[in-house]
Amino acid sequence: MLWKQFFTPVTSINGSEAKQLVVDEGADNVTFLDVRQPQEYEAAHIPGTKLIPMGQLDTRLDELDPEKPVVVY
Repeated sequence: MLWKQFFTPVTSINGSEAKQLVVDEGADNVTFLDVRQPQEYEAAHIPGTKLIPMGQLDTRLDELDPEKPVVVY
C-alpha cells in the first residue's frame, strides 16, 4: 500500500547537501518535489522540479520513481 511509504525513514538536508546530492547522483537521478500550491510554484520554483501539492501527495505517490532519492521542499 502506498501509505506505507510515509513511514520510510527520511533524512533532512540543507541546500548545500542537496546540491552535492545532484553532483554525486547526477541531475537525472534525483527528483526534486515541490509540495506547495500551484500558485506558489508558478511564482518561483527550482527548474525541473515536480509539483505535487501536499494535499494530493497520498494519491499521486505513484508518479515518483522509488529508485531515485527525492528532495522535498
